[in-house]
Amino acid sequence: MKKIQILGTGCPKCKKLTENAESAAKELGVAYEIEKVTDINEIMKFGVMMTPALAVDGQVKSVGKVISPDEIKKMLA
Repeated sequence: MKKIQILGTGCPKCKKLTENAESAAKELGVAYEIEKVTDINEIMKFGVMMTPALAVDGQVKSVGKVISPDEIKKMLA
């Protein structure tokens, strides 16, 4: 199972990134769990200074932008 983490405070960009990540995982048919990390201290533990950010299985894959479902699919594959 893939653990997809959305790092951000819950802004509209964070919500869009969450939607895109769910869409990508569903299209690939992978088992996944989405966790929203909103605590600024937890976000900083990832070394992230700009949100939204996307982490897959604990590794940060994207920072400071909303990436498309197609880009996310490449990270999940």
